[in-house]
Amino acid sequence: MRFPPSKAKAVSHKEKQTSPFHSHKQQLFFFTPVRFHHPPLYHSIYNHPSPLKFFKSLCKSSICVSAMANSMLILPLLLLLAPIASTTTLSLDNPSFPSTLAKKMIRDFNLFPERSVNIVEDDHDDVFRSASVGEKKLVEKRFQFPNFVDPKGASVDDLGHHAGYYQIEHSHAARMFYFFFESRGHKTTDPVVIWLTGGPGCSSELALFYENGPFKIQKDSSLVWNEYGWDQASNLLFVDQPTGTGFSYSSDKRDIRHNEQGVSDDLYDFLQAFFKEHPEFAKNDFFITGESYAGHYIPAFAARVHEGNKAKEGIHINLKGFAIGNGLTDPLVQYKAYTDYALDMGLIKDSDYKNINKRVPVCETAIKLCGTDGTTACMAAYLACNTIFSSIKSVAGNINHYDIRKQCEGSLCYDFSDMETLLSKKSVKDALGVGDIDFVSCSPVVYQAMIMDWMRNLEAGIPHLLEDGIKLLVYAGEYDLICNWLGNSRWVHAMEWSGQKEFGASPDVAFEVDGSEAGLLKTHGPLSFLKVHDAGHMVPMDQPKAALSMLKRWTRGSLSESAAEPEPVVSSM
Repeated sequence: MRFPPSKAKAVSHKEKQTSPFHSHKQQLFFFTPVRFHHPPLYHSIYNHPSPLKFFKSLCKSSICVSAMANSMLILPLLLLLAPIASTTTLSLDNPSFPSTLAKKMIRDFNLFPERSVNIVEDDHDDVFRSASVGEKKLVEKRFQFPNFVDPKGASVDDLGHHAGYYQIEHSHAARMFYFFFESRGHKTTDPVVIWLTGGPGCSSELALFYENGPFKIQKDSSLVWNEYGWDQASNLLFVDQPTGTGFSYSSDKRDIRHNEQGVSDDLYDFLQAFFKEHPEFAKNDFFITGESYAGHYIPAFAARVHEGNKAKEGIHINLKGFAIGNGLTDPLVQYKAYTDYALDMGLIKDSDYKNINKRVPVCETAIKLCGTDGTTACMAAYLACNTIFSSIKSVAGNINHYDIRKQCEGSLCYDFSDMETLLSKKSVKDALGVGDIDFVSCSPVVYQAMIMDWMRNLEAGIPHLLEDGIKLLVYAGEYDLICNWLGNSRWVHAMEWSGQKEFGASPDVAFEVDGSEAGLLKTHGPLSFLKVHDAGHMVPMDQPKAALSMLKRWTRGSLSESAAEPEPVVSSM
């Protein structure tokens, strides 16, 4: 697959650092990949008369060099990395490098984005998305996909489907694209649910069309109702974020986000504008959901909403809970679980387990330094820790690391190309009102821009939310390797809060759907953990009926109850 080169340059960008997840200063910039040269790294470090000068030469970003000069703590870590480098050559195509991983992620899904990020020229601002009146920040239209025909002949107004752009308040020129689908059930009483896809840098349209949205894509690009879409039980929002992803765009590179503070502030500001536009939904219960790297986004976003409510910043958002599906939340715990999961599932042997585990102490040290140093150590942590994952993959062969029951065919693990075909059609773009903006399914630039955020511990702010009665559901498909259920279960159990002991002592009970066990559930108070059977990384795609049942019961406070699920309503207007 031909991958579009990134044209991103290093840019400094200051954002406030008041989040409970980011109490330290952080240097922000477009990440330029560190370039390691032969011979292996450890030879160069030991043989160079000045290791600091040598490591500076490896980083092409001037800001990165400056950060290294102020971070002498990183030198011992580099020396710890040396034995690993003797067996794992850190070349430009090393599988642990962010640029390599970003490319592989996009290849895995058979996606071909025309752009690496949606940074556009100023002359794109003449279409619907920015044709606001006065100071209006949010512009929205009702629409119907031209390739969708409702069997009951519902009109555009009856469907209640909206597409819009929000002019991000605290940005230079950013516009956030979103879909809003009114509930097919009882929209006046059903909760408002927002879904965030991870990556980082992948569009939420991946979930919209392949997981829990209202539609399924057919091979001829036509759309049919998804009988297990989450709009059966909620008023459903899908947002393209961070800026540069999907149809979201800016004409200023400084709007690319680098940490959870920027991401969560943008989402909070969007919600304020959304509920101002839709006051009829402002008092409905509100839930935040998502998967994968959204295990970072979601806790920070939930904390930002809760903080705004307590400070009475604007419209009160009726936050009741947040759910993380197969997420990356606490890397220190989760990366240590990789080898245990791989051994348990027969992906590696005992000898592999022992060898790969030699990399774990370096990963741990790097993550801890990342939490205090916040710059170069975070990059070192990313490199060191991902050698664990790449080593498992090199032993396990061509497995699909999102679902280890499956094999990838070459570089192709899933085929999501129909989504790109659909959203590139002029008739669809016209219906959505996006003009000639390209759809960026997954942005490698956004992915790399978030590298310094990757190894942050986002579990840290969750106990405060639990103590205030906000519910958390962590669920995970049992056959996912990359964000496996074991690592997620361990950080949930290790989290210190007033109910930790009682949660740990709670029994695992069957999560039943229509009388059959669909998973194992542990719950106490506001905290629940669900291991989903026969599912990989994308639970709503692999087990759509169980996922919809999970959402319904969790948002209604009956997750642990066993009850037959009524047949879903395909369309009720």
